[in-house]
Amino acid sequence: MAKKTIADVDPSGKTVLMRVDFNVPQDDSGQITDDRRIRMALPSIESVMKRGGRLVLMSHLGRPKGTGAEPKYSLALTAKRLSELLGQPVAFASDTVGSDAQSKISALKDGEVVVLENLRFNAGEQAGDAEFASKLAGWADIYCNDAFGTCHRTDASMVAVPKAMGSKPKVSGFLVAKEIQYLSETISNPERPFVAILGGAKVSDKINVIDNLLGICDYVLIGGAMAYTFSLAGGGKTGKSLVEKDKVELAKELIAKGGKKLVLPVDTHCGDDFSASCNKQVVKAGEIPDGWEGLDIGPQTAKNYAELLKSAKTVVWNGPMGVFEMPPFDEGTKTVAKAIADSQATSIIGGGDSAAAVEQLGFADQVTHVSTGGGASLSMLEGDKFEAVELLDEA
Repeated sequence: MAKKTIADVDPSGKTVLMRVDFNVPQDDSGQITDDRRIRMALPSIESVMKRGGRLVLMSHLGRPKGTGAEPKYSLALTAKRLSELLGQPVAFASDTVGSDAQSKISALKDGEVVVLENLRFNAGEQAGDAEFASKLAGWADIYCNDAFGTCHRTDASMVAVPKAMGSKPKVSGFLVAKEIQYLSETISNPERPFVAILGGAKVSDKINVIDNLLGICDYVLIGGAMAYTFSLAGGGKTGKSLVEKDKVELAKELIAKGGKKLVLPVDTHCGDDFSASCNKQVVKAGEIPDGWEGLDIGPQTAKNYAELLKSAKTVVWNGPMGVFEMPPFDEGTKTVAKAIADSQATSIIGGGDSAAAVEQLGFADQVTHVSTGGGASLSMLEGDKFEAVELLDEA
């Protein structure tokens, strides 16, 4: 699956159209609360600028309706933050394929950059519209995909644009190259023991991931609220815990298929209310009393999981073990995160809440790779191929 990267092309004097993932969280006043996705794109951006390329950046932000500009989803503040990080001016176009984009791109000098307005203000982006794509492709000599978070989608900027580029170079950015290396290549040929830890709320979100990983892992450890659906499938009591009753039969099938590979919690940390100040107790898995709900894996489960992780050589983690934003129900997630950080394994954290947990708990620099794409990393763990990646030039 090795693809050419931005390092394999000479951008000097050329225009590079780069799809980035600047879909950053913002507060109610529109201020960026976490600029990690912008920072992660900097190596690819700086590579083009330092080698004399003219850079056109495109991204989406949020979920606008696709019927024109919506100020709260504008990328203007993102362009401003990028300018601060680069330490030089960044131009901003108030449209994507209109007259302002045209004039801002025409004015670019070698080593300069412009950010286009939110792609999703145009209905053609999510529709994968060929006409919209050909206008974007017309700006550039080279296409670069550095937006792993949207690689599982077929939006125009991800699929129709590289198609419209014809025989012009189509390469990956350094971020996408790194994600492919870890989420595809490392997992397809893992050093063993290979341990996966899957948490989060719903079994339904992770069915295909569990199914795929049971075929290639030595152990798949289950935590989070999805554990209660497995508990129900085993005939246990789950109180008022979050369960998916319509997925019980499926959970039974996964238990049968997994055998000793599928490792379920042995105890549960419960509360009588969804709050940090609730009454708390630890009970055996499947013995949650009426009126109580499971909010974290119990201490014995956390200990068991940490022990299994000690000898692991490859670890994939997707989804927290409990309500990690609400102490003391963050203990299970903390213990697992620390065990991964302390291990000698190649450790891959699969985006979303697990990435947030690792950052929040201070272990981000002690793991091998933290994915930038929640949905995309899940799709890759399911074994899916991405058209947006397949279209890029082979190395």
